[in-house]
Amino acid sequence: MKKFVVQILKIAAFLALGILLLYFAFRGVAFDELSSTLQKVNFWWIGLSLLFAGLSFLSRARRWMLLIEPLGFKPSFKSTYHSLMVGYLSNYALPRLGEVTRCVTLGNKEEIPVDSLFGTVIIERVVDLLMLMLILLVLLFSWMEKFGAFFGEQVLQPMQKKLLELFGGTLVFWMIIGIAILLVFLLLYLFRKRLERFSLVRKIGDFLKGIQLGLKSIYRMKRKWEFVLHSVLIWFLYILMTWVVVYALEELSGLTFIDGMFLLVIGGLGMSAPVTAGIGAYHWITSRGLMFVYGFSLETGSAYAILAHESNSLLTILLGAISYMILMLSRKKSTSSKTEL
Repeated sequence: MKKFVVQILKIAAFLALGILLLYFAFRGVAFDELSSTLQKVNFWWIGLSLLFAGLSFLSRARRWMLLIEPLGFKPSFKSTYHSLMVGYLSNYALPRLGEVTRCVTLGNKEEIPVDSLFGTVIIERVVDLLMLMLILLVLLFSWMEKFGAFFGEQVLQPMQKKLLELFGGTLVFWMIIGIAILLVFLLLYLFRKRLERFSLVRKIGDFLKGIQLGLKSIYRMKRKWEFVLHSVLIWFLYILMTWVVVYALEELSGLTFIDGMFLLVIGGLGMSAPVTAGIGAYHWITSRGLMFVYGFSLETGSAYAILAHESNSLLTILLGAISYMILMLSRKKSTSSKTEL
């Protein structure tokens, strides 16, 4: 009961934070003008965006299979895809819960050690980060004056200011932090035998070993080029998914593929915020990016953010719910078959 209450409180806290960010995102927006803009939307482009999103889910499921196979397991594409979508659905309850959920779901379905699956997810995250950094470099080199100014003034400077406020900027402070971290690692190493007596420490050790095993899978992968192809394809589809939404609004229809890359990067920053599905954070940074870099009105930027975020969220929730029901029905059939035997 206590665990359930804690989970509910966590969900409520993240949701409240998202609502607060939504308030800041839409503060100063003329809602009459926003409503007028949304009434003129061409929804065919939203449908095309969702098609690209759906294809990216399929490609991501296949890439995950390629990472799992070197571990000695061959999950079906169906199970991998449904587990992935259930994980995405879980992110709407708590941020980053999806990574755990999809590993547990696929592990139970295909009898794969969950710790090893965590390792594959870490590889995915590292590869995705590298792809995002590559896109960011393309943006900065293509138009440093425009995109560099936004990232510098709207992202990096506020982050630096917050860090200095929280931790200070003196050399002595950072030296103390560094020494403290080294001492902790030294003590853990010296007393590792004694610590292994505790079950929690053993579980952490098993978890880390599983991650290490998962990380090794990329070196034993037979179809490395297919893995690279899917990594590129996923992010190409992400760019298309983000870009084509601009054609749904007449005011934004002149934006190019490079502009779509910019919207993807800043949208990704919003989605990575510690709130449920990037609610509020995505709307704020995307609308301000369109206003700061291109000079569009706050209402037009907000309309884009609503269309891009809410359409993708509805698709993810719908597909995630369908996958969850399919897995539940499959589990019931399996249980009933075993009972009959």
